[in-house]
Amino acid sequence: MLALLYPYEYVESAFAIDYERLYENGYRALIFDIDNTLVPHGADATAQTDALLQQLQARGFQTFILSNNGVARIERFIQNVPMPYLDNAKKPLPFSYRKALKALGVNRKQAVFIGDQVFTDILGANLSGMASILVKYIGYYEAGAKGKRRDTEAKILARYQASTRYTHRLGNVEKEGQNSYGC
Repeated sequence: MLALLYPYEYVESAFAIDYERLYENGYRALIFDIDNTLVPHGADATAQTDALLQQLQARGFQTFILSNNGVARIERFIQNVPMPYLDNAKKPLPFSYRKALKALGVNRKQAVFIGDQVFTDILGANLSGMASILVKYIGYYEAGAKGKRRDTEAKILARYQASTRYTHRLGNVEKEGQNSYGC
């Protein structure tokens, strides 16, 4: 049961993923969370984020935003790099992940979900049968201010990292330093 909370990969950031390796392995759709995955909570897209998303689209990836945020937040984020999205997704419920796949016209074996939370992003992807990449959340938390959820996630991730059965199921897609898209 704990395995439903384990990502296929756990990496430093969305900018440290070897997207070229994912493409070579047949993945064609990248479904992203926004807050604490691509930018700090509530922040607008940055030049770096826009460049990454544009380069992924130019490479041939379909990109999609799956977020529990409302329309205004998502549309503000994608204003420079348009892409389809699903707002108020009610993650981790799998129906929203399936809606994203349907909207993109791909099956679950062609898509990867990228997010920062075990109990929403990763659980939902796993319940949907979709590969997932957990990124370290963006943002800084003062000691003791992270909250119980992040503390519980840390314990789950410690068990995950001690496992050889569940780690690197995508073939270790983390690159050192800059990714292949120069971000």
